Amino acid sequence: MSDNDARRMAVLLNAFRTHFPGPEPIVVRAPGRVNLIGEHTDYNEGYVLPIAIERDVRFACRSRSDRRVRLWSVNFQGGSEFDLDAIAPDPQQPWSNYVRGMAAVLVREGLLHRGMDAAIEGNVPIGAGLSSSAAMEVAAGVAFQVTGGFAIEAVRLAQLAQQAENEFMGVRVGIMDQFISLLGQAGHALLIDSRTLAYRAIPIRGEEHTFVVADSRQSRELAASAYNERRAQCEEAVRWLRAEIPEIRSLRDVSVGEFLRHSARLPAVVARRARHVITENERVLEAAAALEREDFARFGALMNESHESLRFDYEVSSEALDLLVAAARQVDGCLGSRLTGAGFGGCTVSLVRTAAVADFTAHVTRVYREFAGKEPFVYVTRPEAGAGVLA
Repeated sequence: MSDNDARRMAVLLNAFRTHFPGPEPIVVRAPGRVNLIGEHTDYNEGYVLPIAIERDVRFACRSRSDRRVRLWSVNFQGGSEFDLDAIAPDPQQPWSNYVRGMAAVLVREGLLHRGMDAAIEGNVPIGAGLSSSAAMEVAAGVAFQVTGGFAIEAVRLAQLAQQAENEFMGVRVGIMDQFISLLGQAGHALLIDSRTLAYRAIPIRGEEHTFVVADSRQSRELAASAYNERRAQCEEAVRWLRAEIPEIRSLRDVSVGEFLRHSARLPAVVARRARHVITENERVLEAAAALEREDFARFGALMNESHESLRFDYEVSSEALDLLVAAARQVDGCLGSRLTGAGFGGCTVSLVRTAAVADFTAHVTRVYREFAGKEPFVYVTRPEAGAGVLA
């Protein structure tokens, strides 16, 4: 355990002991994620290629004999309580709504019958596009499991966490974020088929190349409403294309060739949204193959293509993200760079030769400071394991 990890654990346990005196808790964690490629494809039943990261959300938790759930957030220095028989949002402590949503779906499934006390701490940046919300939901699900005395298969728990986000939080996310938070593997990306939920671990070999995250520290206030709008536009594209290709169920079923033959009948904006999703699915599959044969140059080129598609066709980039990507690509040793997450702020991810990481960090920081007027948060990330019990 690193010094920083030990400090985090001490703070979490101290908070639990202060607010919930009694027997010692169990500690569980769920990581955030970086999506290497495959943005806005998961809710179109397509392919994604994320990694779980070392940043996580942790619950120190203990079972209760009644149906009361008591929570304390270290990050927000606030508490929230609810009963499993009356779960409603808490407008005063909105961070607790992710736990409430998870409890609601587990109660509905007939799995959750008793409450818990929990102190919560996380170091996944909020609003940065690294899935702090999914990490919170998944950590809550694992905490309810270990304190509630029930077991649930990981893929099913990911589906329930997705439902919590869709129904309780009102954001129509796909399955990727919750899936990788639960099923991530150290040293590997996960190629996920969002329709079948089949997945394959793709090894990221060697020490010569590194993924570097740059946090724009730009608010993503528009992300939720724009996310739902983009999803509706994709569904509209399917309705238009079904007139010519009646067997399709989602944009996942449309090839690039079919899209080119029939796209003229779509409204212009809807056509651009569909073009991104359809071409992005092809890029994900090619990127996974490139990683398997250790063709990092091709992988980086696909990352660049993905960003341009997200910028011009899906229109979810921002001036700050484009600045970070442009600065990254100026560095000799950066093979590719793109936004990661829903967009409208948040982070970029870049594939960088390890020997060039220091130069990369210095250049991107200097350029962003000069043009954006603030420091980005730049750090190396590596694929980590998914959620589980820490102690």
